[in-house]
Amino acid sequence: MKSGKTHHRAQQPAHPVHPDHASMTQILDESAMLPIHYRIWALSTGGTLLSGVSMFLLGVTLPLVIPIFALPATSVGLAAAMLMGGTVIGALVGGHLADHFGRKPVMIMDMILLMIAALLAALAPNAAVLIAAELLVGVGIGMDFPVGSSYLAEFMPQRRRGRMMAAAIAVQSIGMLTGAGFALVLLQSAHPGDDTWRWLLAAEALLVLPYLLGRLTLPESVRWCMGRGHNAEAARILERIAPQQKEMLAAMAQHLGKKIHHVTKIRPGRHMGIGTLFSPEYRRRTFLVTMPWFFMDVATYGVGLFTTILLGTMRNGGNVGTIGVVGRDLANALDSGKVDIFLLLGSVLSLWAIPWLGRIHMQMIGFGGMALGMGLLYFATGMAGGAAAHLQLILIGFMVFNLFMTAGPNATTFILPTEMYPTQVRAFSAGFAAAIAKIGATISAFLLPVIQSALGVTMVLLLMGTVSLLGLVLTYSFRVQGRGLTLEEHHGPALPQ
Repeated sequence: MKSGKTHHRAQQPAHPVHPDHASMTQILDESAMLPIHYRIWALSTGGTLLSGVSMFLLGVTLPLVIPIFALPATSVGLAAAMLMGGTVIGALVGGHLADHFGRKPVMIMDMILLMIAALLAALAPNAAVLIAAELLVGVGIGMDFPVGSSYLAEFMPQRRRGRMMAAAIAVQSIGMLTGAGFALVLLQSAHPGDDTWRWLLAAEALLVLPYLLGRLTLPESVRWCMGRGHNAEAARILERIAPQQKEMLAAMAQHLGKKIHHVTKIRPGRHMGIGTLFSPEYRRRTFLVTMPWFFMDVATYGVGLFTTILLGTMRNGGNVGTIGVVGRDLANALDSGKVDIFLLLGSVLSLWAIPWLGRIHMQMIGFGGMALGMGLLYFATGMAGGAAAHLQLILIGFMVFNLFMTAGPNATTFILPTEMYPTQVRAFSAGFAAAIAKIGATISAFLLPVIQSALGVTMVLLLMGTVSLLGLVLTYSFRVQGRGLTLEEHHGPALPQ
């Protein structure tokens, strides 16, 4: 994460770690990429995939539901805000539960909740039930974000951790494109007032099933086991990664007994929780992982949830015209799908750029590109003939925003919280960071349609550009070195700035 090409290796932790524990983490960090690693990666992406699917499908569904349930602008914003608000609750609860009861049980629990919530949304008889169901969808997704990211970070070999985690958040872009695919197929034969919107929402439940079944056979996190003193279980899981070291691992487990693996900047006997995040040792890191993510989500979810609606407003000033609600929604969904391809392209770029340039550099570059994209949209709305006369420039603005967002901060804000904190509070800390971010997303999702209705789309674009610049400034202000370090090396004595 350091901005230069070289880095200082962290000193040994202030409180010595048992050599057998160190050997176990070394096996994890130095392992080659094995089939089990790819399987763990694939099954850890449930929250990221479904967040993309749910965000796109809700954005496409809302224009269809508005006339059916006679939704005012405040209710439209509330439906989107509940999806985001649920992630705040889920991130805090999921991270806390995962640190206490293990990563695997929570990863199964949140998929069950998502299955129930998606079906409830699809069968909603009125707006109130739909809004409540979207809240539960958000809770399930929010639970999975910190748990899945912590689980993945704790298993991946050190040399591949950044790339594999960038690939995991890239699945969010695939989720949006998957949502676009469902929308384009189902909207082809849709008619005003029919049940197409229900099938769109039911598609989420279909995607949950393979994650739920696959996760039943996953191992628990080795680092979580070691951090709770479950060393025998940790050794058995490690045998799947290093079967040739089976006898040595069994001897290590017997020697360790129930000793707890504790690597942190604060004393082992100190209670670890919210106080750890704001202790002098971790305060700077907490500002780094929360504040830029907050502003990124204000922009990302505000623009992402309402890309279809914003495109429609810019295309024809919000008039339905002769093509009708469904026809307009299909046309806007097609354009949304075009610009969302750049979400995937940016995600692919992040796999190369983040390991090469580092987390901090790419986060700042990404925020700058997001501001540029919003600037292009703002410029287009002020040109002669208005935005409708410059649709290509509008699309380019969205494409630039999406490309830089997924190449930079969308990936780095997902990675950083899992590296900044020790195992005992890793999921809670990642959940806390995600919750702060989703508060920004909730505020944006609720207020954006209200601001657009009262002040126009130009003010929305100006606000989104401003918060993108704030993300850049805060990343620079609270940057922390640490590029190339293992999870344990991050928690030696304070690294020089």
